[in-house]
Amino acid sequence: MDKKKRFTTGEIVKRLNVTNDLWKIWLKVDEKFSFDPGQYCTVGYEGIERPYSIASSPDEDLVELFIELVPEPDGILTPLLYNLHEGEKVTLRKRAKGLFKFQNDYENQIMLTTVTGIAPIVSMMRSKNLDKSEHNIWIYEGASYIDEFGYLEELSEISSKYSNIQFIPTCSRPDDPKNKDWNGMTGRVNDIFNNVFEKIEGANKDNTIIYACGHPEMVSDISKKYSDKYNFIEEKFWTT
Repeated sequence: MDKKKRFTTGEIVKRLNVTNDLWKIWLKVDEKFSFDPGQYCTVGYEGIERPYSIASSPDEDLVELFIELVPEPDGILTPLLYNLHEGEKVTLRKRAKGLFKFQNDYENQIMLTTVTGIAPIVSMMRSKNLDKSEHNIWIYEGASYIDEFGYLEELSEISSKYSNIQFIPTCSRPDDPKNKDWNGMTGRVNDIFNNVFEKIEGANKDNTIIYACGHPEMVSDISKKYSDKYNFIEEKFWTT
């Protein structure tokens, strides 16, 4: 198949370093790029491709990505992307993919994430095409260090604005000096969720879905404990 039919180009028009190994980029795509909130795009550079969940909503002009550096030798594409700045270009496959999308049929929407795994959830929360008002939504995000919460302010604002949306960030290393200013919840996100889930009254297989996105160990733990009891959808993040 002609590569022109499969690929387009994205120019990095903005970059923001969140930490020394986490950053955001905004891509201006040469052609109209359509996707559903929660899906991923396939990014390439120098012939190497990897999937990255999209943080922007389909309503936005730019494609926003939240990326974590996986150092060499394990990292293959992320070290290359890390060295790219405004004005440089990457390839994108023209079709977004992924089944990790907002499931509208469930009253209780429970979302468990770690670090860059928050990206598809941000896309869902930003999207004007999703009616979130009829759902009870809980967003749990875990991180080792508080500077890894890439959308802390945005999600906190959404949570304070809408009574049906709760955002619960949790820090798993509260005793580390880097986290000395943290006054929020502490512990691993899956452990925190285990402790509070019983407070969600009336949750059952018919009205509840759990989303798990992020570190493979977290996703596997949640899947093992809850996928048989409730509707469950997962996206494991270990993009190299």
